[in-house]
Amino acid sequence: MEEQRAAFIIDATVANFEEAVLQASFNTPVLVDFWAPWCNPCKMLMPVLTKLAEEFEGKFILAKVNVDENQELATQFNARSVPTVKIFRNGAVVDEFMGAQSESNVRKVLDNHIERASDKMRLQAGELIQQGDLDDAITLLQQANQEDPDNTRVRLDLISVLFLKGEYADVEQAIHSLPLAERETPEIKGLQNRLLFAKVAADADEIEALRSAIESDGNNSEARYQLAAQLLVDGDTEAALQALLLLLMRDRTYGDDAARKGMVAILESIGEHEVTSKWRRKMSSALL
Repeated sequence: MEEQRAAFIIDATVANFEEAVLQASFNTPVLVDFWAPWCNPCKMLMPVLTKLAEEFEGKFILAKVNVDENQELATQFNARSVPTVKIFRNGAVVDEFMGAQSESNVRKVLDNHIERASDKMRLQAGELIQQGDLDDAITLLQQANQEDPDNTRVRLDLISVLFLKGEYADVEQAIHSLPLAERETPEIKGLQNRLLFAKVAADADEIEALRSAIESDGNNSEARYQLAAQLLVDGDTEAALQALLLLLMRDRTYGDDAARKGMVAILESIGEHEVTSKWRRKMSSALL
């Protein structure tokens, strides 16, 4: 038992850190606990980490770094206070937290990094998607969700494939059934924003027909909005934003401020990016 325990609960030092943590993290997540003997919060956290390491039986490695004896490592990895916990994967820090945490909170962090059987099914589903076999991918992800309902990544993948297949009603129903916390994630919010335009594009004319309609009637706001939707679905995000900007300047009242709301939705989907900043400035100028 002690030999098994030693394999996944170790004392990491300057001498063995390269092999025991950095190299090992290419095969297994390594949770590094920077601690000190005089630190009371460390004494609270250590039993929690040890319990989880023993429970997971090698699905992650717990590496304990005594900062008093390994100040070089604490400095190198910016562990300014103790306890500081950093998770290494593929030779780099991928997550971290500071201070004593409850077991449930630590489990949530670990859940993002420890491979589960359902994650292997996700990879298989991804291969099916690459092959264009969306139906079998959906079936596999549904099975993974039934077997491991706590894996939020499976649900996100399933919703994304339903979106790719154009099953928009199923996408809406699946999003609605998610816990509130999951509905508020950037991934789901972005999907909801894309869903808005996908539904418009599904009932719209083709891009060239919409452009011809606009050339014939520059006041055709519906055609402009549909053009933006088609361009976005086609992957031309900036052209879609340009179409909505023109609609915003020409007909602010269309669709209950649909142009502004549409631009906001697209920019939220992109996230923080130089493209986002540029188009926010253009939108602000148009609203003056």
